[in-house]
Amino acid sequence: MSEVSKICITEKFGNKMITVSSVKVLSNKGIVKDRYFKENNDKDLQITLIELENINYFNKKSKTNIPYIDFRRNIITRGIELNKLVGKELLIGKVKIKVHRLCDPCKYLQDKLKKNNSFKSLANLYNRGGLRCEILLDGIIYLKDKITIL
Repeated sequence: MSEVSKICITEKFGNKMITVSSVKVLSNKGIVKDRYFKENNDKDLQITLIELENINYFNKKSKTNIPYIDFRRNIITRGIELNKLVGKELLIGKVKIKVHRLCDPCKYLQDKLKKNNSFKSLANLYNRGGLRCEILLDGIIYLKDKITIL
């Protein structure tokens, strides 16, 4: 079963991400109280997803223990292969989203890896950095919400 494992947001760019138990999302705007939330938001900036399994894979391959929150994605999923979903629509609980493209690792993570001399291992993360998505239907996303491919 595919589900929401963690939810992460931050209100200001550069601030540390925090975990929350739910988020309100608005179509064409993003996640309320997240750094990217705004009117007529770019479809790539509204909500991001990453697989918990890929975070674990990355940590194993790079021999690191980087917390899931440092990957700076909004929704950490469990039990779903995200890369196959580009161009598809999903339901996260009752919220409908459209997947537009793969994410590259964020600058924060790249900087962290350089400091740890693990830059070479960053290559293992490419095509495992998550998805950039558009919110099509307003609602609230909760921890443990089921994820359904439409």
